[in-house]
Amino acid sequence: MNGDGAPQAFTPQERAVLSRHFTALEGPVFALTDLPEVVKGALFARYSRSPKSLRRLFLDEFASNGAPEGAAEKAGDVDVGRAERLYERVFLEYGDDSVAQLGGVHLAVEDASQLLAKILERGRLAGYLEQSTRYIPYTGRPFRYHVPQEVIDQDLEGRYRAVLDAAFQTYARWLEPAQAMYRERFPQDPGDPDAVYRATIRAKALDTLRPMLPAATQTNVGIYASAQSFEQLLLRMRGHPLAEVRACADRMLVELRKVIGAFLTRVDVPDRGGAWTEYLAAGRDAAAAAATEALRGAIAEPRPEVALVEWDPEGEAKIAASALYEASGLPDDQLMERVRAMDAEERARILRAAIGERGNRRHRPGRAFERAGYRFDILCDYGAFRDLQRHRLLTIQWQRLTPQHGFELPDDVRALGPDAESDWRQVMTASADLHGLLGDRCGPEVAQYAVSMAYRIRFAMQMNAREAMHLIELRSSPQGHPTYRRIAQEMHRQIREVAGHTAIADAMSFVDHGTVDLERLEAERRTEAKRRAMQTAPGG
Repeated sequence: MNGDGAPQAFTPQERAVLSRHFTALEGPVFALTDLPEVVKGALFARYSRSPKSLRRLFLDEFASNGAPEGAAEKAGDVDVGRAERLYERVFLEYGDDSVAQLGGVHLAVEDASQLLAKILERGRLAGYLEQSTRYIPYTGRPFRYHVPQEVIDQDLEGRYRAVLDAAFQTYARWLEPAQAMYRERFPQDPGDPDAVYRATIRAKALDTLRPMLPAATQTNVGIYASAQSFEQLLLRMRGHPLAEVRACADRMLVELRKVIGAFLTRVDVPDRGGAWTEYLAAGRDAAAAAATEALRGAIAEPRPEVALVEWDPEGEAKIAASALYEASGLPDDQLMERVRAMDAEERARILRAAIGERGNRRHRPGRAFERAGYRFDILCDYGAFRDLQRHRLLTIQWQRLTPQHGFELPDDVRALGPDAESDWRQVMTASADLHGLLGDRCGPEVAQYAVSMAYRIRFAMQMNAREAMHLIELRSSPQGHPTYRRIAQEMHRQIREVAGHTAIADAMSFVDHGTVDLERLEAERRTEAKRRAMQTAPGG
């Protein structure tokens, strides 16, 4: 179809060009394939101001087969040079930042410390996958941890490596005894294949022991993001106080420019990205100085692991009013008056109708549930924080990682015997001592690398009811880690009992409050069943 709704006609030569870059040559819906990111971005930017269909626009203005020889850099039959010039004109001259949302890149960042990984994964509008400490034992030599440049500069590398090597050696030494304990405690079901049982036991042992490892432990992170998201990430990273983060930003910029260079022209321009980075860094430093001045002498009061500190008393009424909004013609304030006049059962009936029959936890109600919110203050070990931090759509703020809040000592480490508990405590003590030394010599940011992930970190999570449903149901599921399962269960309880939002809590019907012995067993069984089904399917 063309812009007037009439069928489009393409010559055989045009169809040959289009077939390489469009999944369909007929019909109004199609996808783009095998095009440089800058071409896709520029093509859509031009599309927004052209009466032509996308396929006709591509042929007329982006296909290079009609361009004079040498007139532009070419990638096959695509005029990349023209796309870059168009992008620069639209983006730089007119400031259309939305254009930078139209180019995306898959980027791998390997050997990132846990601190760097959390910075990489902070952006909301991106997708991430991280190497899992639940499935991969960190027992290979040399041990995988980051040695910060700041430590090398202070001539502390020897001491640093000795403490971290000892932590990794202790972790490795107790891995087989932990698996043996779990094999004895949870004998293999005759119906479970050996592979399922072995994977479950190993995951249980790795879950128990991973808090021994320091925040310097390295991981691999896969990222998919738009050019705009990468730009924002790089601006923050380039002004970060850790040398590892700044060096990673430099390497990322080099590689991203090979793919979406035109989208990232502002990042290191002094009066553009440079000024932006300076603003972010200055704001961070000013906030830290203000906190030091305002909170001098203050000591943290004791708090439970999870505390619901803020909620909307009218949350359920507001969700009920929002649920009625799209189905009515009434103003929002009038709907609120009507809902306020209802009794609790009437409001609950509206909420039940909005929720519907949920077949599984992925069936979540609509945006009406985004009108009520909760803020939780949480104090848990850094290992569990790493998993909860990945819920990027909510608002999360975390404090610096230090030994000051104490560490977790899992019951199963005690069950391994006094030698295991003694080793655990020795690792924690050495971690705290090294943290103090690095803090004195290198500063508090660098000192975080030394802190074992068993130490607790304080962070706040603020979310609406819809995101709370997603987080709590997912993180309370039986295959989850025991620590964040406990946190999710407590968040659900406090929404019901502290906020008094009974109907919202009831809507979270897939929250699991049960106890689980082998967290990964059912998940491994399901995976094995799917694998067997694929093998027996026709063509499998």
